[in-house]
Amino acid sequence: MANAPDAAPGLFLGQSSDGGAGKAERLLFHRANRHGVVAGATGTGKTVTLQIMAQGFSDAGVPVFCADVKGDLSGIAVPGAPNDKLLARAEGMGLTLQPRAAPTVFWDLYGEKGHPIRTTVSEIGPLLLARMLNLNDVQEGVLSVVFHVADTEGLLLLDLDDLRALLVHVGENAERIGREVGHVAPASIAAIQRSLLQLEQQGGKAFFGEPALRLEDMMRTGLDGRGQVNVLDSTRLMNSPRLYAAFLLWLLSELFEQLPEVGDPDKPRLVFFFDEAHLLFDDAPDALREKVEQVVRLIRSKGVGVYFVTQNPADIPDSVLAQLGNRIQHALRAYTPSEQRGLKAASDSFRTNPAFDTAEAIQSLGVGEALVSTLDAKGAPNVVARTMIRPPDSRLGPATDAERAAVMAASPVRGLYDTPVDRESAEEILLARRGEADQAAADAKLAEARAKADAAAAKEAQKAAAARAREQARADREAARARAPARRSRETPIEAATKSVLRTAGSTLTREILRGILGGMRRR
Repeated sequence: MANAPDAAPGLFLGQSSDGGAGKAERLLFHRANRHGVVAGATGTGKTVTLQIMAQGFSDAGVPVFCADVKGDLSGIAVPGAPNDKLLARAEGMGLTLQPRAAPTVFWDLYGEKGHPIRTTVSEIGPLLLARMLNLNDVQEGVLSVVFHVADTEGLLLLDLDDLRALLVHVGENAERIGREVGHVAPASIAAIQRSLLQLEQQGGKAFFGEPALRLEDMMRTGLDGRGQVNVLDSTRLMNSPRLYAAFLLWLLSELFEQLPEVGDPDKPRLVFFFDEAHLLFDDAPDALREKVEQVVRLIRSKGVGVYFVTQNPADIPDSVLAQLGNRIQHALRAYTPSEQRGLKAASDSFRTNPAFDTAEAIQSLGVGEALVSTLDAKGAPNVVARTMIRPPDSRLGPATDAERAAVMAASPVRGLYDTPVDRESAEEILLARRGEADQAAADAKLAEARAKADAAAAKEAQKAAAARAREQARADREAARARAPARRSRETPIEAATKSVLRTAGSTLTREILRGILGGMRRR
């Protein structure tokens, strides 16, 4: 970091002035994993505070992840060109600015202004995915069934096409699956499919797939000992707030699950800035809030510091806010009763400074000023101090497209994630199963058709054989008649005379025999 007013350890935030006595306000590195919050209305200097904190951690060898919501945080990758006002501020703090860039890697879920970030549907899980899709409890239950089917049938869920194919599979087998794990309503399947379409139209499809992000590629330290600053371009992502919130919570969850326990290290292993933090909690179900609280509470022991950046601390649930020990509060305006309650809550969260009224000071802070209360060496909060935030060493403003392209060309992860990979997963497996089933059905139909054809052919053959047999019998009879001697219908004169003589002789002989027999009978 640039030369600070003294050599005390910690990240130099700025100079406080209580009763005319200047004091350097620092964030101790060995207390940085106790998390924190940077709050303030739009235009009060939150992004600059985030920038100087990110670069300060980087200079200490701590990798950083931060979301660039408006696009101006990208200037951290470019050396600063301080104007007279910034130089005067630095001089008033006894600070010598050293314009230089932080070692930056740009990321973008859509792959447009940074290296693409992907993860698989399986890694996101049903809870966060239901949050992305804005599902109700019943639909979330069906989604959990879908994930269960994927696990039991060995189906990889890598991208949205895999999930869509599995939804169709579950719908077609709802009766069988319902007997095993509970009723699966077709209406819920249809609702999830419509939500997937909406997520895809918002650009969410690019986030799911491979190669999936490896956390070690975000936790690099350069040869010069500085930590890598990972800047997620969120200018387009903010149009899909549920995707934005679910992605950052997934990243925190992955860090929690993969990193080993380290207790309280001398400095964090990674610092995570969650800009527009209210998006994480807006309309969030209780299960999701409990997940956030659990991760924030326990990830400290993994050496990860989480800093929420939001307009009002009231945007963060009390159960989470209680875990945030380091606090930087920029100006708040309180015109409505709701804003006044938020102002009171913000002022009450600080350790009172007798030199000023905290609630009044919050409303009177100028741009680049903040109320700062960090943890001391024993882990107790310091008295709140009105602090002039120091100027950054990097550019105060966005990087140009050419400067961004040059940073990406020299990126240590160049080429690792830029080309998507589509390996065999649920979609391909189910498509192959469907093809096999269709082929089996086609083969069965073909076999049935062949059997029918064979039966018809056999029947026709029998008919033909019977016809041939009848024809043969007729032919045989004709042949027999043809072989028999033919009768003459007319007699010759000799044959007629012979027959007449024979008939006459026969008659005479018969009469003579009869007279002899009768005569003998009379004489007796």
